Amino acid sequence: MPAKIEFQQPASSNHHQDNFCFGKSLRLLCAADFKPVFDNAPLRASHQNFLILARFNQLSHARLGLVMAKKHIKHAVERNRFKRLVRENFRLQQQAFSGVDMVFLSRNGLEQLSNSDFTQQLNQQWQRIFKKMRHHRLTSQAQTSPANNTKAKEVNANVKTADL
Repeated sequence: MPAKIEFQQPASSNHHQDNFCFGKSLRLLCAADFKPVFDNAPLRASHQNFLILARFNQLSHARLGLVMAKKHIKHAVERNRFKRLVRENFRLQQQAFSGVDMVFLSRNGLEQLSNSDFTQQLNQQWQRIFKKMRHHRLTSQAQTSPANNTKAKEVNANVKTADL
């Protein structure tokens, strides 16, 4: 069963605005911000109607970039609707994605989804990204830590001798 991301709502309303805002610092704004994600995105979540690319950054917070192609979503009203839905969904879940740059790309057929269907599909893809993030961090931590490498070698050696 996939891991669920659970979020606690802050007690005070002022605290809610501070932690869940979506200011300019949480956006990928220029081509230089988007380029590293497009060039090297180890985390991907693909859906029939959209794609999410993600890459670790050196910041303490997550950032989001949106690419809504006119080719895929003809009317500006529809493009803006999906931008609002993605931004709102990301805003509420940004705490779970700290230290990651993400780019949301639209694909053909996205405009056919209702708001509830789209939100459900988007949440499933966020779950996939979160799971891959956790796995990537655990594997990179194990590779960089010399103590973990020696412990892993010892465990492997013990398993091999137990098999004999």
